[in-house]
Amino acid sequence: MAELLSWILQHISAPLHQPLHPFLVFILVLLPMIYFIKRIRNDYHAFLALGPGGTPSTPRGYLRICVLRIFALRNPLEPPSLPPFLHPQNGILKNSLRWRSGRRPRVAGIAPQRQMTQRGDPAMYEALSASIRNLAQSHPDRLFLGTSCFEKHSTGIFSDPAFRNRPTCNGEVCHAHPSDGSMHLTLHPADVKVVIERGWGERHPLARESWWWRAKFVPPGFVMVYAPRDEKELRCVMEIIRAAAWWVSGTELRRDIEVNNRNLQDLKGVVRDAEGCEFVESPVLAARVPPAPAASPVS
Repeated sequence: MAELLSWILQHISAPLHQPLHPFLVFILVLLPMIYFIKRIRNDYHAFLALGPGGTPSTPRGYLRICVLRIFALRNPLEPPSLPPFLHPQNGILKNSLRWRSGRRPRVAGIAPQRQMTQRGDPAMYEALSASIRNLAQSHPDRLFLGTSCFEKHSTGIFSDPAFRNRPTCNGEVCHAHPSDGSMHLTLHPADVKVVIERGWGERHPLARESWWWRAKFVPPGFVMVYAPRDEKELRCVMEIIRAAAWWVSGTELRRDIEVNNRNLQDLKGVVRDAEGCEFVESPVLAARVPPAPAASPVS
């Protein structure tokens, strides 16, 4: 090896008017190619390790992601702008979402985008899935379950076509990822800011604000919410899901008909245990929605 390096240095330092030796040219071309191929191979395997998602786990899917990287957001922790013509101007999470403890997890990928550290365990993901199912089943007139339009794999919540207020993929409100326990959903820009600032998530790399872009990819309020690590965090994550349902459907979900029709006072007590993700009754909901009729006895 030492003799080869000495020979290369000797020929590189030759006068400029002398042509390079063909073998030296071959070495100078081969070494960068080997490095480049190795980088691509490692990057491709990192893409496959993210698991199934909206992009096929194939060489063609990998090439698509390589192109999309050119357009990815440079800082996913910077909230989207709040257009002056947007109505309403305020979200619903500012007074009900506490700060997430600890550091943010490491996140990788574009499509799929996955949480690489602080992943939820299978039991916590099952609890999240059960909570999502319960939310949809408690509001059959506004929400329904189906295969995610964005991911094409996991189960998601969708807004009924009669209540779709904001354009998303077939009215999708949210979907969770079995591989890491995280989820994607669409929020009001003000709620996106709250979620980011309080450490609960970050924007999707493709959540750009151009009108022509959102028609082809994801809405500007498309956010990854980190996997809940315990029951208290699960309750806060469910508050974020409710905010997504409000934004996509245009109506707030009634709490008094959820959790097996427990009364409102009991529900407030449960949610208050979440250390900051307390129940905040919306003045819009209180003014527009009449009290729920008493539940009929089960025969």
